[in-house]
Amino acid sequence: MQRIAWTNGKVSTLIQLERLAKHSLILVSDADVRVPPDFLANVVAPLRNSKVGLVNCFYRLANPTTTAMRWEAIAVNADFWSMVLQSASIKPLDFALGAAILMRREALTESGGFTALADCLADDYQLGHRIAKKGHRIALCPVVVECWDAPMGWHDVWRHQLRWARTIRVCRPLPYFFSILSNATLWPLLWLITSLVLLKTFCAPLTAIACLLIRLGLAQNLQRRFLQSRSDITPFWLVPVKDLLQTIIWTAHFWEIRLNGRNRKCVCGGMEC
Repeated sequence: MQRIAWTNGKVSTLIQLERLAKHSLILVSDADVRVPPDFLANVVAPLRNSKVGLVNCFYRLANPTTTAMRWEAIAVNADFWSMVLQSASIKPLDFALGAAILMRREALTESGGFTALADCLADDYQLGHRIAKKGHRIALCPVVVECWDAPMGWHDVWRHQLRWARTIRVCRPLPYFFSILSNATLWPLLWLITSLVLLKTFCAPLTAIACLLIRLGLAQNLQRRFLQSRSDITPFWLVPVKDLLQTIIWTAHFWEIRLNGRNRKCVCGGMEC
């Protein structure tokens, strides 16, 4: 396959494959994704509605073999999809999630094709956003696909989470800024420390502890429902660890903005240019 010097290597490949596609439906899947045998039958079902232009799939981290990967699994298997479903309940989806995407070719063409995404970091998000802007609906398929990764340590997972946070910040800056308010460990913990150290009261700490216990219970319940298994659920103590490390990641993006301003970098659709 011919190599073309576009910024996004994945999209460069898709641009060339798009020219070879012969059918009206196009399926894009990440290389590490495994699907159930009835995947195709289920993923095309939402397209019976002629207004649907793109179908997203739920995905889960299927093999968190290290402690660092189990931490990331909480972010995906417990928290991420609950936020996506909350967003879908408030307004129609206007973005795509890239593990497995099925779309109408005409919707892709109307949105500018893969060529329009050649310099975008969040190509899956931008693909869905552009298709939605053309008046097509974005649907969620109930089938859950699995993402299988090679074992990763804290360094690799940390970099992955930073990249993910940077992508969300560029695509949805205002929701990302206010996302810190939904950190269900940070605020009860600050409340607990403030009550014990400054106010010296024991009533508020009990409420804060109750909030933390609720957070632990909900995270474990969401994982169990999503994974449909008890054996794959990550240890409960990683839930507050995940929340506190997520706070550090959220804070780090302000430092990155300052560095980008000092170095006079610009950002094009999520990609530094």
